[in-house]
Amino acid sequence: MGDVLTGFHTVWEFDTDSVLIRFERGIRTPKLLQVLGERRVPYEALAAVEQAPGRHGTVVLRAVPRPGADPLMDVADGRLKEGNDPYRLVLPAEREPLAAYYAAEIRSALGPAAGEPAERHLVAAPAPPLSFKAYDGKASFDGSAVHFRWFWTGASSTKWKAGDQRFPVAALAGVRWRSPGSPEGGHLRLVPRGDADRPPAEPDQDLASVVFGRGYGLVHESLPFAAAVLAAVRAATPTPSASPARPDPGGIADRIRHLGALHEAGLLTDDEFTSKKAELLAEL
Repeated sequence: MGDVLTGFHTVWEFDTDSVLIRFERGIRTPKLLQVLGERRVPYEALAAVEQAPGRHGTVVLRAVPRPGADPLMDVADGRLKEGNDPYRLVLPAEREPLAAYYAAEIRSALGPAAGEPAERHLVAAPAPPLSFKAYDGKASFDGSAVHFRWFWTGASSTKWKAGDQRFPVAALAGVRWRSPGSPEGGHLRLVPRGDADRPPAEPDQDLASVVFGRGYGLVHESLPFAAAVLAAVRAATPTPSASPARPDPGGIADRIRHLGALHEAGLLTDDEFTSKKAELLAEL
């Protein structure tokens, strides 16, 4: 498309196969969006685009990512406040016709798999190294392993006695994030392989979790961290290899008949014919 659509705190730049979402820096821009800076979103990563009236004389255009396409939105799991939603563009109400035009343009660019979960991440996660302070410890991620270093002022006796923890990406199955102030208590929990179906301990007793609190585990720090870990875990998870195509029995029979004709014509010896026929039959 090559066009630019400018809203409050956010700019969408349209390309032939993607949209570049840029976030302005300023005191009115949510900190999470400032930290993200910009995000390149391929149209194949989107499931839909929505348009709706906003507050105080605005119109809202929102792109809807496919499940599995964006590690940030996967780990947020629908728990982001509107202001922190990186797929939301707020425009003055008088630009509603323009919003409708671009919504139609994006819809026309969506791929045939728009209604299905993505098989891989299509939007890049924040790049490590990353770190943040939780209430009971400091979490750091260098791209290959997550480290928890406990604070004696906040960590439970269980964590303090166990000592600092290190979790290689290859040993993890996933990561779960709950925002600070959520009813279930804000925390980041790593899911070791083999423990995905096991009932987790309380976050303050779980050696694979750090606990948030007032001023700790802030969204703009802990969510990009969790997204980076999730992206690394998914990249390290082996995908089931496709089973090799089964040879066509009819094709093999034709090749055996051809060998028989060569044998009868004296172009293959008995041993050569028997050996090559056995090789073909072994493919079935």
